Amino acid sequence: MEYISTRGKVGSIGFIDAFMMGLANDGGLLIPKNIPVIPVETLQAWSKLSYTELVLELFSYFTNDEIPKEELKQLVEASYSTFRHPEVTPVTKLSDDLYLLELFHGPTFAFKDVALQFMGQFYSYVAKKKGVRINILGATSGDTGASAIEGVRGKDGIKICILHPHGKVSKVQELQMTTVQDDNVLNLSVDGNFDDCQRIIKELFADLEFKSANDLAAINSINFVRILAQIVYYFYAYFKVADNIGTTKVNFSVPTGNFGDIFAGYMAKRMGLPVGKLILATNENNILERFIKEGVYMPGDFRMTYSPSMDIQVASNFERYLYYVLGEDPELITKLMEQFKVEGEISIDGEALAKVQAEFAAHGVLGAECLATISSVKTDANYLLDPHSACGVAAAKACAAPNELTVSLATAHPAKFNEAIELCGIEQQYPEQIKALFDKEQRQTRIAGDKDAIAKAIEVFYKG
Repeated sequence: MEYISTRGKVGSIGFIDAFMMGLANDGGLLIPKNIPVIPVETLQAWSKLSYTELVLELFSYFTNDEIPKEELKQLVEASYSTFRHPEVTPVTKLSDDLYLLELFHGPTFAFKDVALQFMGQFYSYVAKKKGVRINILGATSGDTGASAIEGVRGKDGIKICILHPHGKVSKVQELQMTTVQDDNVLNLSVDGNFDDCQRIIKELFADLEFKSANDLAAINSINFVRILAQIVYYFYAYFKVADNIGTTKVNFSVPTGNFGDIFAGYMAKRMGLPVGKLILATNENNILERFIKEGVYMPGDFRMTYSPSMDIQVASNFERYLYYVLGEDPELITKLMEQFKVEGEISIDGEALAKVQAEFAAHGVLGAECLATISSVKTDANYLLDPHSACGVAAAKACAAPNELTVSLATAHPAKFNEAIELCGIEQQYPEQIKALFDKEQRQTRIAGDKDAIAKAIEVFYKG
């Protein structure tokens, strides 16, 4: 497998080089040159594997044998040994036709752990193998930051700086990032919203001189390895609920703001997994819902919601999907992304929009519906959803036809978002790991949402 850029100016590169490059050097996003298609017989054999065994089998299509098999096995086992559930991403039944894929059993109680525990191990592996220093730079709407920090804290040869929007993440999300005292961790609390943080990150990675001088590495889902690790749990969940492997179709409902998690589902479908609908769940920041329904991709006014990890207007993975749906034309993608930068809008229609609507459904879940879903699922099934997972369930109920089998992704533990849970009149018990955060000292630096100020702070940290 070789990797290319959506904008066509990065030649075919290998797996480790793609991992280290993060954002493509031409400003695009790296993707596999060819998407492998898994035969039905292989799917049937995979259905009997454990989660870690499935990771190894699926990764083998993408790693080019650049990592010796035994060393990759050690990396995978170390990554998922930190999870509290032996299945890593277990599936639980809510009703006859609706299941939950629980993705919150990692160390920071969020789905980002599934990819970032592996990426932390992999960055450490590359640093030791190549004798290089690695300076990770990322932005977070809440969960990525804590997961990324947990993955690399205290590791030799690695420093990590995470930007988060000041006052726009939940208290537990903030504490999970800022109570880490390891000297290789810097938290920048940025005046602005997540889109501001993400824009600055992309601009710094696009400055190739700055990127090289500071040995920057990406932890956000602009890094394809994030997507690759998330593809695995779509296969795993399918095997848990499908009656007839290879023929039964399963819908997936995915709460998303950055289009990364649902893009992993799209990749799984392209690889031959029998996926019915990919149901995109958004909140009031519903740019992606509008694109699915109308073909218009245009940011609106930013709104804070009960599901802050989805409070995103500009989805960093959208370019990857645009590349595929518009015929894998890098010149067209370059033109459209430049147009978006100037005009703030991309529109598609005709056959392209019909293709989008054949592949996706979408539902924007407003605050009242989100809270109502938390309350009703607690009453009816005695299951407590966090607000992001509630958006997924609400979208599944709105978009899936009766008797269709649907798996909704439960992306975080409810303890991370008690602000919303309290509004439902529900009192929950915090896990001990989260309860302990409130007694720890915080360490973060508040900073203006200015690229130059942030670049200066980053350089001082990385070179200190």
